[in-house]
Amino acid sequence: MTTTPPASEGIAGPSADEIALLPQAACDCRYLLARGYPRAATLTLVGNRYQLSQAGRQILHRGVFPPALAQARRQKLVALSRLRGQSLAVDGHNVVITLESALQGLPVVAADDGFIRDIGRLSRAYRPSPLTTAVLRSLAAYLAEHGLEPIRVYYDAPMSRSGELAAHTRAVFSACGLNAEVQAVPVPEKMLLAASGPVASSDTHLIDRCAPMTDPAGEIIRQRPDINLISLGFCGERT
Repeated sequence: MTTTPPASEGIAGPSADEIALLPQAACDCRYLLARGYPRAATLTLVGNRYQLSQAGRQILHRGVFPPALAQARRQKLVALSRLRGQSLAVDGHNVVITLESALQGLPVVAADDGFIRDIGRLSRAYRPSPLTTAVLRSLAAYLAEHGLEPIRVYYDAPMSRSGELAAHTRAVFSACGLNAEVQAVPVPEKMLLAASGPVASSDTHLIDRCAPMTDPAGEIIRQRPDINLISLGFCGERT
């Protein structure tokens, strides 16, 4: 597979000092969100208060949610170990980009809702990179280990080289003995929303509309101590 270097749209990771501030900043966000403050205004207010960088603000954006919403999403999240023998619909770009970001050393965040998300903003600029084959092999091995089938992977056809990525995924999954159908489609969300079984994605729109959900990228990342995984912690109720 021909590869090109990945693009991360220029977001550098947060400094150590900023990472130390993020749990308290996250608590402030949760406090305001739980009381109905608008999300965008809350993130701006807290980001300004703590003088966060673009990366720090993106971590809060991708990781912090109103507590009730986060809890509802956690209740939908099912470990792959509980899905053996079931079919699985995979949000291809979402899962691959999360893993690829993590393996690049970009920060990923353990979000309040139980899912792990990248913050590198690779999505629109994403192209298969030198890491893509390693990512696909890791994902295929993990899915095979948990005995899911059939697996249906949907990539976003309008994104660059999606057809090539689908073909490469098909070859890697087949080599791992997976019963997989891999397609680049115009609107993957339609296929994922119509799935009759679990859906693998950390996309909040899908999480709010589908159940059960699973997060294979997050499970793989949690097993890798070398990955730059940022935890925002939790905080007690404030008055």
